[in-house]
Amino acid sequence: MAARPLHIGIVACSAEGAALCYRTVCIEGARWLGAHAHPEVSLHSYSLADYAACLGRGDWAGVGDLMLDSARKLAAIGADFMICPDNTIHQALPVVRARSPKPWLHIAEVVADEALQRGHRRLGITGTRWLVEGEVYPAALAGRGLAAVRPDAAARDELHRIIMDELVCGVREPDSVTALQRVIAALARDGCDAVVLGCTELPLVIDDTNSPLPVLDSTRLLARAALRHAVQGALAR
Repeated sequence: MAARPLHIGIVACSAEGAALCYRTVCIEGARWLGAHAHPEVSLHSYSLADYAACLGRGDWAGVGDLMLDSARKLAAIGADFMICPDNTIHQALPVVRARSPKPWLHIAEVVADEALQRGHRRLGITGTRWLVEGEVYPAALAGRGLAAVRPDAAARDELHRIIMDELVCGVREPDSVTALQRVIAALARDGCDAVVLGCTELPLVIDDTNSPLPVLDSTRLLARAALRHAVQGALAR
């Protein structure tokens, strides 16, 4: 009898990104497990407003408490490990990991490994202002000898507005897609050879077909890493 895959716990923050991650796990699970099959998946989410309130006042301890409480609830119903399809709140993950009842995959580490495998060396970072100005990606990339490049201040403001006012609400404006393409084109002129879609909603509007640079889709890369871990971890038990 084949080993049962590990149970994936999704600590969600924004609905659009979490939904894309969940759908990817379920749809692509068939590649590992057969038609219509995927590992057991559970998802818990506090209101995005709860996270946004903490982020707005720079309360990373509060962000971590929300993540940790979600993890505890997921562990209580059988999740074997956790993923979080939200790049921004990974800034609180070091503290969360130390107190978590179950292990976590780190979205930026997953993206960094993929960039290294593809041969990219200098990556543009896109995402919310909190993410772009933080150390989530610079730290993960530096650990693998890769460079992180941040957009300029005006581009950061535009990215943040598009993400928080539109994409997390399910709004997709053509003019905003054009603005995102301009940001990525500027990163290309700055010597980047790929761009990290460091907001889990960005893959809903930007991909390799319309981006000036090759994309590293953090949402789907995390989902695929979770699938590999669920299947391979079960075999190792």
